[in-house]
Amino acid sequence: MKQPTFYLCSDALGDTAETVVKATMQQFAIQDIEMKRHHLIQSEEEIVDIIQEVKEHGGIIAYTLVEPNLRKVMKDLSIEMDVQAIDIIGPLMQAYIDTFQDKPKMTPKLQYELDEKYYKRIEAVDFAVKYDDGKNIGGLSQADIVLVGVSRTSKTPLSIYLAHKGIKAANLPLIPGISPPSELFTLQKTLIVGLTMDTNHLLKVRTERLKVIGLPQSTIYTDFEQVKNEINYGNRIMEQLMCPIINVSNKSIEEAAVEILGLLNEK
Repeated sequence: MKQPTFYLCSDALGDTAETVVKATMQQFAIQDIEMKRHHLIQSEEEIVDIIQEVKEHGGIIAYTLVEPNLRKVMKDLSIEMDVQAIDIIGPLMQAYIDTFQDKPKMTPKLQYELDEKYYKRIEAVDFAVKYDDGKNIGGLSQADIVLVGVSRTSKTPLSIYLAHKGIKAANLPLIPGISPPSELFTLQKTLIVGLTMDTNHLLKVRTERLKVIGLPQSTIYTDFEQVKNEINYGNRIMEQLMCPIINVSNKSIEEAAVEILGLLNEK
């Protein structure tokens, strides 16, 4: 089978088209695809050149063009040239217009504006780095969310992911033999979320981690009974905290984050 080629066309950066294409291709067995990005499109001539290239070499165009005339040229010419071109945001924009009788701004790149939300995300990322892995417990009361769990339960990547949503997330490891800071039990406005894993899954994660950094894979860090005891200890602390607990064994970072954000919205 010929390698599928997608042409990502946008009058912004094309990130939305790329995300949609990747999500779609997860439904197919083929893994090796090519994506050619054409961003910051401003003229009809650029669209003509792209469609001619696709006509000659084959492929699918996925486009997110906000400017109405460029979107129309892409649609009409792709039909004329018998080229597959998928308008990703146009139909939704039109549905919104029809339903709510509103007019779009028709301005590309609005999602990349350096506005208040942008600076909030930057501040949240700095916060996540500063208060990662219990480095500074002074940040616990300043956090929107505090994630707790034993080593390798995705605390750090989840904190960073949430930070990109503008959420200030600190995380704290639960280590047998070391009592959690008393401040953790007196937080009033901060949501505490416990992260846990099944023993076998955590063993696999830790073994892979040791392999990556080139250390022996048979250590106390990957001993079944030790890991089981750590998990049980962590779960007992979470029960004392009376916090919600999420088992992240078979969850992606994105899936776990959705659950956490749902808990935050309910708080």
